[in-house]
Amino acid sequence: MQWIIGAIGALVVAGAAYWKQSLSFSGMLAALVMGTVYFGAGNLFWFGILLLFFISSSLLSRLRHDNKADLEETYAKTGRRDAGQVFANGGMGMLLVLLYAIYPLELWSFLFIGVMATVTSDTWATEIGTLSRKPPRSVLTGRVMKAGASGGVSLLGTMAAAAGGVLIGVSSWLLRTMSGMPEQPFLLLALCGLLGGLAGAFADSILGATVQQMNRCLVCGREVESLQHCGVKTEHARGWKWMSNDRVNMISSLIGGLAAWLLSLLW
Repeated sequence: MQWIIGAIGALVVAGAAYWKQSLSFSGMLAALVMGTVYFGAGNLFWFGILLLFFISSSLLSRLRHDNKADLEETYAKTGRRDAGQVFANGGMGMLLVLLYAIYPLELWSFLFIGVMATVTSDTWATEIGTLSRKPPRSVLTGRVMKAGASGGVSLLGTMAAAAGGVLIGVSSWLLRTMSGMPEQPFLLLALCGLLGGLAGAFADSILGATVQQMNRCLVCGREVESLQHCGVKTEHARGWKWMSNDRVNMISSLIGGLAAWLLSLLW
């Protein structure tokens, strides 16, 4: 019965997101599978955190600002998420749900908080950070960069990342209580969300500035993530060719998860 409820809930949410064009068709199918597993193998804690990330990121992706259309042309993926993006953001969490179902250890739940705090923080930093009136600076050198450039950070974006992480941490305390899971201190979970989110978001920026695959537009000369820009194919500029944006997201979310778990060990 729990799996059926999860499937129905996931279908409603994924279907609505597809209708609102927040998900592509492949993204909708991936979200349906993921939501079913999160609730079927887990409970409200796991599914609620996933839902919180998905709804908040979908709403923020619709923020309107002057240069958003131009920025989206430089990204490997647009605001309409496909299956690759869905699994890159939620696949690690789904694995942790299954591990907890098979062998219930608090290790998995703390890793999960950090992982989901990372993807939330990173999304909030990207969507809100681009609203900043001041240009971002390189996470490595501090030099001024163009808005939306990979490896760039801003004060507004960092504050947004912190807020997203805290939201996941605080919500995890409430959802754990509602799900009847072992109690954990409110402050610990809030800090796990904050630390995990910031660690993962900054790891994402560092990877983006160093090893992520970046391409160059042959028309305007701009460095972009996308394979096409200005209507023509781009050429490889730097980074490892296999280190796509989706892989960067997965690695940074793992780093955020480890940061949250290590904090729980030191508590």
